Amino acid sequence: MLAIVRLVILVVLIILVSLGGLVMCAFLAPIPKRARDRVYYLGRAFAYASRLFGFTVTSVVHPKANDVEQAVYVANHQNNYDLFTVAHVVPRNVVTVGKSTLKWIPFFGTLYWASGNFLIKRHDRNKAIARITDIVLKMRQTGLSIWMFPEGTRSRGRGWLPFKRGAFHAAIQAGVPIIPVVCSDTHGQVKLNRWHNGGVTVKVLEPISTKGLTDHDVAELTARCEALMHQAKEESRSR
Repeated sequence: MLAIVRLVILVVLIILVSLGGLVMCAFLAPIPKRARDRVYYLGRAFAYASRLFGFTVTSVVHPKANDVEQAVYVANHQNNYDLFTVAHVVPRNVVTVGKSTLKWIPFFGTLYWASGNFLIKRHDRNKAIARITDIVLKMRQTGLSIWMFPEGTRSRGRGWLPFKRGAFHAAIQAGVPIIPVVCSDTHGQVKLNRWHNGGVTVKVLEPISTKGLTDHDVAELTARCEALMHQAKEESRSR
């Protein structure tokens, strides 16, 4: 019974947040300075909704991450609960990069597009590369940061999927640091018929500089970031 109630509340919540978010996006559009924070404001709403699933989210942000004006944020991507967990650490002045099929999700898809996020065709390599180039240009023009999931899709309990290199190409080309974000394991943790589903930890790690790096360094940068994120996740698991 509790699961049914939660699911009904979740559907209503997504509809209300989507409709309210669309109004907010339209209202903020003529105010460029405020419009830069559309994703941040929506993130606050989804972060608050994490209580619906019965878990407590603890966020840990490295002090140096707060001093970075522009960056490429990369986070592990586990399941649909990421929308409510990693939202706790979404910074201001950021937009996300997601697959183009997101726009077809009822209500949420329209909101995702309207809030200024970038959509890429994941399975079309040439178009994806061109889109990354376009994103870098937009970053230079606007000063906005971007948020990407380098695994490319939800792992769904399959372990850590290999990182794709688009985010790291973007960081080097834009000349901005990489900021890794790690969410502790949530696979199988949430039981909708259970009131309390434990704790979740989301860590924002120390920025990784890309100063002096070129496209020849992408593979090494990717591997370094992936290793640091693995380590942070293992530390969260051992506590």
